[in-house]
Amino acid sequence: MDELILRGVEVRYGDLVAVHPVDLMLQPGQLLAVTGPSGAGKSSLLWALGAALRPSAGSIVLAGAELTDREQAARAGVVVVPQGNGLASSLTAAENVLVPLLAAGVPADEAGRRTADALTLVGLEESGNHLIEELSGGQQQRVALARAFGAQAVLLLADEPTSDLDAANRERMVAALRGEALRGAIVVMATHDPEAAEQADGELHLDEGVATWVRPLG
Repeated sequence: MDELILRGVEVRYGDLVAVHPVDLMLQPGQLLAVTGPSGAGKSSLLWALGAALRPSAGSIVLAGAELTDREQAARAGVVVVPQGNGLASSLTAAENVLVPLLAAGVPADEAGRRTADALTLVGLEESGNHLIEELSGGQQQRVALARAFGAQAVLLLADEPTSDLDAANRERMVAALRGEALRGAIVVMATHDPEAAEQADGELHLDEGVATWVRPLG
């Protein structure tokens, strides 16, 4: 099983404890919302899960292997959608989805198909040839999500994936994240959006780095 297990994971920045020790187990097919006010530790927890920063204590294990660095996590199928989207402004929307797939060794035909499918999923099938700078903030956010969907992650981590979206597109993206879970991925989204959080299988709330369950996972 590609389960995700956190044992006593703590994140510190010097003397500041951003995330107090937390234990967690997630199974493929589950969608977890991590909620809390700004500065509560949501992004720190997500970046630790993605091995972009090393916890000061504890371990993170995916499918039986401990995640130790970003490159190793990427090979294990961990995909992060950062809050700033992390798109290449010199590329088109389609290229932002396609190029990482080709770089990961996905055959060109399959990479092209995944790119088209992902852009259609987020409602941007007509915008694939537009440069990122020609798109609105909400469209850019959807391109970043399309890039993640195309990657077919084992563990998908999305930081505020609905923050720049209107109500209709928010529903569409939460449904797409749910679709990733139904495909068999583990999906974790950090969100300020209570309506998005309500649609997750469980809600873990952070306040000053302390995690409490609002709705435990079933």
